[in-house]
Amino acid sequence: MVQRLEGRVAVVTGGGSGIGLATARRFASEGAKVVVADLDPATGKAAADEVGGLFVQVDVTDEEQVKALFQTTVDTYGKLDIAFNNAGISPPDDDSILTTGIEAWERVQKVNLTSVYLCCKYAIPHMQANGKGSIINTASFVATMGAATSQISYTASKGGVLAMSRELGVQFAREGIRVNALSPGPVNTPLLRELFAKDPERAARRLVHVPLGRFAEPEEIAAAVAFLASDDSSFMTASNFLVDGGIAGAYVTPL
Repeated sequence: MVQRLEGRVAVVTGGGSGIGLATARRFASEGAKVVVADLDPATGKAAADEVGGLFVQVDVTDEEQVKALFQTTVDTYGKLDIAFNNAGISPPDDDSILTTGIEAWERVQKVNLTSVYLCCKYAIPHMQANGKGSIINTASFVATMGAATSQISYTASKGGVLAMSRELGVQFAREGIRVNALSPGPVNTPLLRELFAKDPERAARRLVHVPLGRFAEPEEIAAAVAFLASDDSSFMTASNFLVDGGIAGAYVTPL
């Protein structure tokens, strides 16, 4: 593996499973020191141990815990180069606007959007001190496209992540800090498998719209994150990086 991230320090939220775990592995394989942040101590510590990194248990909706996460990273490794703000939820009670209650709406907004705000708020000062940095915020292709199989709060939260990433990418560009939104299509993760196992019809309705004819593997998304984290993307900021199997470019998909 090319060592594009040699000597760099990366934080991955939601690093215990799915895209976060695949990215922690990819970062480590490219030479980065990885801090795995997760609410689950079992999966989070296992991931950190696997990549030879540091585990920090954190509730990403708690401001003081998020602040401490980035301070602990700098105290341990001396700096912060990369923040992959990836933690998120997609609960089954987030559905049509006609049936989704305010509690489900607010819970999803807090985990998916407020947490990214907090992570950016407390990562950026450390990157300013370092004179550079790359922030990758997990949005989604649903921030760009509408769906009749709605998850209204999830969609709105990811739209917020996309808009916030664009603004931060512009604001801090001349300080050497790049901020990009990563917008995956449907990914073969435990979160998606659980959701679709409960509703195979919904899964089938979605899959037909993917030109490549399948869901992404977490490792494919992790490769895109590593690109955005590395100097290979040095002229990219305030961008929406779609890794969606062609969904956003499709009208009629192949048979």
